[in-house]
Amino acid sequence: MSDKILVVASHNSGKVEELKALVAPTTKLLSLSELGFKEVISETGATLRENAQIKASFIYTKFEGRFPVLSDDTGLEVDSLNGAPGVFSARYSGNQCSDEDNIDKLLEELRYSNSRKAQFRTVFCLIEHGEEYYFEGIVIGEITTQKRGVKGFGYDPIFKPLGHHLTFGEMSIQMKNQISHRGLALKKLQAHLNQKLKLQFN
Repeated sequence: MSDKILVVASHNSGKVEELKALVAPTTKLLSLSELGFKEVISETGATLRENAQIKASFIYTKFEGRFPVLSDDTGLEVDSLNGAPGVFSARYSGNQCSDEDNIDKLLEELRYSNSRKAQFRTVFCLIEHGEEYYFEGIVIGEITTQKRGVKGFGYDPIFKPLGHHLTFGEMSIQMKNQISHRGLALKKLQAHLNQKLKLQFN
């Protein structure tokens, strides 16, 4: 029996590698880079759900519905910043910013804050046979005062999940996937696929 093919609407290699470590061995994930798609999809939505839908819909239409498409949008939501950076997490310091730029800006904004409580939230959008499905995962934690660890990507070096002494940047992919927002959302997705979709692609 051939592998199930699932296209991930992302150029983020770190994100794709995390997902590959989470999906079943019989599911073959293909990133946009692996498909030779190099365009940047504008994330114009006002919410994580809207952005996830925009990306999934764009790619699903681009490839004429030949494959199911999975996309996500993830936001770091800091209590003392009224939920910011939220939907703007990836471009918090500007459209051409790096992860380091975003981290430095956030740490500076929290420099004199008494509260560092935050949460990571992921919303997945799956489009299969023209139908849309959504799955959400949340992990609560806090922002550290300095960067710790070089693993992961994005804000991982400054996010410490509740009940753990390591930041995501200090955890292995396996450890992070057990408790992360993306891992929790994907578990819901996996349950959905196993129970209802039964994807069969050659």
